[in-house]
Amino acid sequence: MTTTPYKTAIDVRTIKPRDRHPLIFGTFAHLSPGEALLLVNDHDPKPLYYQFQAEHGGEFDWEYLENGPEVWQVRIGRVLGCCA
Repeated sequence: MTTTPYKTAIDVRTIKPRDRHPLIFGTFAHLSPGEALLLVNDHDPKPLYYQFQAEHGGEFDWEYLENGPEVWQVRIGRVLGCCA
């Protein structure tokens, strides 16, 4: 577990589903090592976790802060020393 402050928060509950992942990955791409974003969702974003594993394995950390049943909050951080 980490306590890195969030650079930004993304509440995807009001965003069209097709636009959610591009927004999240685009925001993650702008994080510097050690920074994090807060994701707020209306369901468990486990499929997003697997997509992060496939595309950014070793570059991110994932921490559930709230686990439903109505709201999920996940801290997604860029790992220190992972990238330039």
